[in-house]
Amino acid sequence: MSIESVVKSDQLDFEGIPSSYYLLGLLSAFENRFQAMADNMMKEISWKQFFAIICINMCREAPTIRELSEILGSSHQNVKQILLKLESKGFVEFKEDANDKRKQRIKLTKKCLKFCEKNNEMSMKVMAKMFEGIPERDLKTTIKTITMIEKNLTEVK
Repeated sequence: MSIESVVKSDQLDFEGIPSSYYLLGLLSAFENRFQAMADNMMKEISWKQFFAIICINMCREAPTIRELSEILGSSHQNVKQILLKLESKGFVEFKEDANDKRKQRIKLTKKCLKFCEKNNEMSMKVMAKMFEGIPERDLKTTIKTITMIEKNLTEVK
């Protein structure tokens, strides 16, 4: 059952629930649904693995596990497990840092780049459908709101 059908059917009473709590629940539920959809669409790798690839690709230089962990907002151990799975599939490789032999940098392989190229059109269609009918100003407001929530969260630690 989708959140839209639940809201329309009045099965939930949002009266008295603070907007902040509702938004947090909505974001969590969305993440679960999105991950399930993305995992189903990409048979070779999981959404979390694909998200790691996206983040690696966005870096100016090949990141270390620590740097990637910060970008992903996940623990070193979790990111290492994701990367080991990607390495076993031939999507990433670990290279020794030129300046600091203790550090390992994560590089995308040619196989990974071909995979991304092959799935680019499908990804673009999914993104277009997901954001269909949502004005740019609403997207920017959402980005600003979530960025502020994340900033506040770092201050809680």
